[in-house]
Amino acid sequence: MSTRRARDLGQNFLVDRNLLDVIERLARLDEEDVVLEIGGGRGILSQRLAERVGHVHVVEVDPRLERELREALAPFADVTLYLGDVLELDLARLRPPPTKVVANLPYGIAATAILRTISELPGVTRWVVMVQREVGERLAAPAGTGAYGIPSVLAQLACEVKVLRRVSRTVFRPVPNVDSVLVGLERRGPGADPALREFVRDAFAHRRKALAGSLALAPGADEGVRERARAALVELGHPADVRAERLAPEELRVLQRRLVS
Repeated sequence: MSTRRARDLGQNFLVDRNLLDVIERLARLDEEDVVLEIGGGRGILSQRLAERVGHVHVVEVDPRLERELREALAPFADVTLYLGDVLELDLARLRPPPTKVVANLPYGIAATAILRTISELPGVTRWVVMVQREVGERLAAPAGTGAYGIPSVLAQLACEVKVLRRVSRTVFRPVPNVDSVLVGLERRGPGADPALREFVRDAFAHRRKALAGSLALAPGADEGVRERARAALVELGHPADVRAERLAPEELRVLQRRLVS
């Protein structure tokens, strides 16, 4: 594959086998695990996973890698390869259902892919994924920080999220122009339901406005939602004009429930 093609797809292939030991340890792999790997690439991580776990679902969007990837996976019986975009794959139909997600995620879809797997794969209990540093820090950001936003809330509503370690650019080919991190997620509960996801997006839609005002500007907003939100925020111990980024994920969940009750 040409360097240009790899960059077009946001692909930076892992070439440092020492890092595989780190990923395996952090993912706590065992023979009972069913792993979803998004972005199989040339199969270096896929092979390590297939050696350690019960089954691996490997997703790869680039058809130019099919031959090389199939050759890498040929020795392993318990591997299923899907050629296509993971954002179009019906994750709920994967059999056996995944219990972990371990991947060097393509930069352009990393946050979206993580949030989809949280929502659509309730059996997944742990994620260890390589992402762009900015994405990882955003997912793990605490309330009140500049990086805290919709992805932070939606991930943290279901999971404990941590940046596990920074990763040198030299472990990839082609060498990326951005820094990367390994991010770990440990499930604590179900993903946000559609109504809560919509509420979070509405709350953060106008970051310079107070949360109550942002909700009032949402399409189809109920009459009086601004006043009800202001009252509910005061009951939760916040100023009536607080912004969404000051509330922790669980506080946003509680606020949404109060406004629909």
